[in-house]
Amino acid sequence: MFNFKKFLFLVFLLMHICTLPLIAQKRIYTTQRITSNPPIIDGVLNDPVWELVEWSGNFTQHRPYDGQPPSQETKFKILYDDKNLYIAYRAYDTEPDKIAEITSPHDWFPGDWIEINIDSYFDKRTAFSFTLSVSGVKGDEFVSNDGDNWDTSWNPIWYGKTNIDEEGWTAELQIPLNQLRYGNKDEQIWGIEITRRIFRKEERSCWQYFPQDTSGWVSNFGELHGIKGIKQQRHIELLPYIVGKAQRFEKEQGNPFADGSSEDLNLGLDGKIGVTSDMILDFTINPDFGQVEADPSEVNLTEFETYFREKRPFFIEGSNIFNFQLTYAIAGGGRDNLFYSRRIGHKPGHYPDNYDYIDMPDNTTILGAFKLSGKTKKGLSIGIMESLTDKEKAEIELNNKIQKITVEPLTNYFVSRIIKDFNKGNSYLGGMFTATNRKIDDVALKYMHKAAYTGGIDFFHQWKDKTFHLKTTAAVSKVLGDKEAILETQTSSARYYQRPDNNYVSVDSSRTSLTGHAGTILVGKVSRGRFRFETGISWRSPGFELNDVGYLRKADQINQLTWVGYWINEPFSIFRRFDVNANQWCNWDFGGVNTSNSVNMNLNATFLNNSNFGGGVTRKFEYISNNILRGGPSAKRPGYWDGNFHFNSDTRKRLSFGCGSGAGLGDNDNNYWKYYWVNLNFRPNNQLRISINPSYNICEQKLEYVSTEEYEGEDRYIFAKMHQKTSSITFRLDYCITPNFSIRYYGSPFISAGKYSNFKKISDYPLADKYKDRFVFFEDDEIVYNHDNEEYEIDENADGEVDYYVDNPDFNFKQFNSNLVIKWEFRPGSTLYLVWSQGRTDCISIGDFSFKGDIKDLFNVHPHNVFLIKVNHWFSL
Repeated sequence: MFNFKKFLFLVFLLMHICTLPLIAQKRIYTTQRITSNPPIIDGVLNDPVWELVEWSGNFTQHRPYDGQPPSQETKFKILYDDKNLYIAYRAYDTEPDKIAEITSPHDWFPGDWIEINIDSYFDKRTAFSFTLSVSGVKGDEFVSNDGDNWDTSWNPIWYGKTNIDEEGWTAELQIPLNQLRYGNKDEQIWGIEITRRIFRKEERSCWQYFPQDTSGWVSNFGELHGIKGIKQQRHIELLPYIVGKAQRFEKEQGNPFADGSSEDLNLGLDGKIGVTSDMILDFTINPDFGQVEADPSEVNLTEFETYFREKRPFFIEGSNIFNFQLTYAIAGGGRDNLFYSRRIGHKPGHYPDNYDYIDMPDNTTILGAFKLSGKTKKGLSIGIMESLTDKEKAEIELNNKIQKITVEPLTNYFVSRIIKDFNKGNSYLGGMFTATNRKIDDVALKYMHKAAYTGGIDFFHQWKDKTFHLKTTAAVSKVLGDKEAILETQTSSARYYQRPDNNYVSVDSSRTSLTGHAGTILVGKVSRGRFRFETGISWRSPGFELNDVGYLRKADQINQLTWVGYWINEPFSIFRRFDVNANQWCNWDFGGVNTSNSVNMNLNATFLNNSNFGGGVTRKFEYISNNILRGGPSAKRPGYWDGNFHFNSDTRKRLSFGCGSGAGLGDNDNNYWKYYWVNLNFRPNNQLRISINPSYNICEQKLEYVSTEEYEGEDRYIFAKMHQKTSSITFRLDYCITPNFSIRYYGSPFISAGKYSNFKKISDYPLADKYKDRFVFFEDDEIVYNHDNEEYEIDENADGEVDYYVDNPDFNFKQFNSNLVIKWEFRPGSTLYLVWSQGRTDCISIGDFSFKGDIKDLFNVHPHNVFLIKVNHWFSL
């Protein structure tokens, strides 16, 4: 007799089984120790020692057709001895004449390549990645957070050669064991993954297969067995350098510090010491970063500090361990972080205000720094950084007398970080502590903090086969200093305690310390299936402060955010990949005021021919700004619409391009903006790449802040209509004659002009419901421009007497930065640099924009040229 209940049970059971994720069988490769001569690393694979082990292959396509057989077969072998790991690749190709042999700088991963990731800690969260392109270009990365972070700044010393033959191409690698980190065990088990890229098909295939939507990367690796009896390797690397620098600039009559030239010779030392097999000490003494590219030009009209990306090698390498981002959300959450390495060696903070001529240091001198980092066999990651910067002095001439004035005190920076993995790599608990201590002996520097401390803890947990996750962070801060320093902190743009309508915190001019707290709670699903989401809250209390060794844009805020996305990673119809997502944000201050609400939607797609496009629309509703009046009361601001799109052709082609545009329109006709950009790339051969990236922006803001003035004991917040045009062109040339010899050029002219008109003052009702009630225009008889003094004279009561003055805010800023670097790695780790840098800068109080005329004027400015030759030599002891 038919049993309907049993039938339903079997149906549901079958449905459950069918919807379970497919778990790929864990693959194992067993290696052998070399007891005879090791292979010669020439890429030919004709050494008899390779016969000790069998080939392993049967790769599976990872993209574009997930889970399908690859278009070409790949095999590999692995051997080892007491000092090195050896890897042989056979990359079959039925059309060897189509193999893409493209030369590029280190870590560009050009053309066809094969990559091995090695989880030598076997913690299933971190790995060391070694990529070898068929052209011989090497790439190396440190992988952390189970594949979420790939750090290209890690630069180990290893060897690799390739060879193209009638069957495809082959490669041999030699990886010194002292470049890896591993536990002290009699027998090692390491995680490994090997990936091959076929450039012409943009195809990736892997040895250990797992579906694209599987959470994590390192935790899914296959295993390498058979490594026995390897001892801890002595790891001492020294990289001394010598650098000669000559500068040529405009000679100024009467200026004792601008005679037109200067020369300098400098010495320094970088190094690495393997404290244990899993802990490395990096150090630098008197570092030099003369070969580093200049920051992009900008005109910042906001009240907030610009965030600049770190480019200095010592601070980039291994930086992931020191990352403690307060809102690390898919939906975005700013750059607030307990550690911002650009604080170390920054531009001096004090600028003297009484001099005839001045010679101001460009940056604070870093006397020395060290980093201790690694991961113990029990899964504890450790990072410690210590840095000392010198007391800096500016030379000034006043009344024909030269004197030195301290502009930055002797400062010590300390940063520490620990992370403990547990629950089979599904969870971690971390902590961070930072300290900044300054030796302040000069009265002019009393506005700086004597000491600043921050501490934080973070927790991450995944469940249901890493489908869902929970992220939490909590942090506290404390700054100490003289009353002047803490008053400066309370009234800074990050918090504005002095706002007259601020009823939950107030300025206390007697304070000598300030404390605060911050945190984040996020929950989400970012794997297993097409639907993904993340939602959560974050906060920063009014007293929270990070800007001594961290980065904080704005305190006094509570944020709620939600991100929802839909992903299709398999090719369908005309698409290779497709995703769409929506975002929502709400913000409050600590007084409980809902300051802003926004929604957003984005779409991104990659076509079958590898071109891609994307776009987005954002709606920000009418909002309240606590900072637009720069310490004045809160003000209501009109909402706006913003839209953008971009398109990029297939970048693998010799000629490729991208373009994009965006536009925004404010409510009440308050503001509008438009911008356009184009990116052209040309690769005439496999060694040369040329790119040019022009951009053009137009914006008009009818309520742009100008200044705060005092009138009859009250503050006047002066605003105006500002029309700004900005244009820039970035030109790059990369000529890689060989993987070890390159010529690279960067040049970028930048022009921005802003013209102000329709001056107005904020009314007594900045929170008025009606837009026009929030400000009052100056009448013609109330404001007059004085051309001789370049200032506006304001007569509010129209009695014929000037009540106060406003400097002319019009500007025309022009800048050109260029950098030519010839780099020759004459032996592994040892490099010769020849560098020519040029800068031209000019700024005048005229708001007119003329690209042709401004470019002509820019290149009539006398340049500041820097010529540099730097040689370093790598020693391994």
